[in-house]
Amino acid sequence: MTILLHTCCAICSGYPIKHLQDIGYNVSAYFYNPNIFPKAEYEKRLEAQRILCGHLNCELIEAEYEPQDFLQAAKGLEKEPEKGRRCDKCFELRLRKTAQKAQASGIKYFSTSIPISPHKDYKKITQIGLQIAGETGLTYVAIDFKKKDGFLKTNKTAKELGLYRQNYCGCRINPEFPCHSDC
Repeated sequence: MTILLHTCCAICSGYPIKHLQDIGYNVSAYFYNPNIFPKAEYEKRLEAQRILCGHLNCELIEAEYEPQDFLQAAKGLEKEPEKGRRCDKCFELRLRKTAQKAQASGIKYFSTSIPISPHKDYKKITQIGLQIAGETGLTYVAIDFKKKDGFLKTNKTAKELGLYRQNYCGCRINPEFPCHSDC
């Protein structure tokens, strides 16, 4: 079984990739994050993802950097606070693109590493993923990667590999409301 796992960053995707491999999935990581700003920050996160995927023997599919996609999705929501409707639109954008890539690649399963962060709402992200799955005929694999010390495990892997650690979620519109360094 192959699964396309949207990866938001290497810090958050270490445990999800390993866990999915351990339960029998052939994982392809998909790095699509048009919300990250500036491009130099995007490049740092992408390089860390390359290192992690090499370490975990996981295929990495790199999407083009398309910040205009995020700006269009977030249009009219620029003043929304962190964890508000702008974030929901961002999750939807990235999960929808992941589902489209899965369909184009003949992959039936998709998921995201985003819920591993204690700053992200697992139920909200799952609802978005399931809605997209219903629209596309794919299966959204909903796993709360925070459970069973997933967040601690993913951080341990990141530290062992010396991966780049960001100090904000990446949002171009509202960088004055940064997430904590572990998002």
